[in-house]
Amino acid sequence: MTDVAAKTERNGRLSAEDWAQAALDLIAEQGVAAVAVEPLARRLGVTKGSFYWHFPSRDALLAAALERWESVEQETVFGKLEAVNDPRQRLRALFQVVAHEVKSHKIYSELLKALDHPAVGPVIGRVSQRRLDYLAASFRQTGLVRTDAQHRARLAYAAYVGFLQLSLQLHQPRLAHDEFEAYVEHVMDTLIPPLHKA
Repeated sequence: MTDVAAKTERNGRLSAEDWAQAALDLIAEQGVAAVAVEPLARRLGVTKGSFYWHFPSRDALLAAALERWESVEQETVFGKLEAVNDPRQRLRALFQVVAHEVKSHKIYSELLKALDHPAVGPVIGRVSQRRLDYLAASFRQTGLVRTDAQHRARLAYAAYVGFLQLSLQLHQPRLAHDEFEAYVEHVMDTLIPPLHKA
């Protein structure tokens, strides 16, 4: 039973946010094309009428799911890091958070496969630009000049997307826990500039 279905069983009513989260769960498991009203209603243990109470169409649900993914990522990833003043520590914290957000990786990977969908492309464009801007600003704060900070941001983001491609789409063997942690540490040591002491 999904978390949303369990919640529905407890209070007997689904919110629009519940439907949006269920759609995101399905995207993570089966991709954007799998988002459809009937399977989601069955999965949640409700009738299609519950869906139409909140959304006029499947496209409206997909838009709400994408909006939820975008805003939750903004709050959970970037929101957590606002209090970290040191840019190197902030970058390390960012890399650690991102490295361990498995469901978010799956959603992002599936959305990349559906870039030609009119609802998906703009969201991925905004999210990717926001991530690159954040990385570039953080690298700039470590003392890198603007161009070097932008290059470092692209390299970091390319490493992230490439790792997702290898593990989720090309189905490379999954790294053991210790190997993965060592890989994340290596990425951080490689990409985050050291502190130069005067």
